[in-house]
Amino acid sequence: MLSKDKIDRLNFLSKKSKSTGLTEKEKEEQQSLRQEYLQAFRKDFRRTLDSIEVVDTKH
Repeated sequence: MLSKDKIDRLNFLSKKSKSTGLTEKEKEEQQSLRQEYLQAFRKDFRRTLDSIEVVDTKH
């Protein structure tokens, strides 16, 4: 997963965008952090799904 610093920065940028708005550089940074977060989330989610084993006890 993303480091705590990056998640904190992403949250800060999100709050700032709602209150005062972001500069173009901050928008680019926010988009980059979002993409990095989504990639890490998908990777972790895929790993979780791959580790699930379905057991059918009715047969």
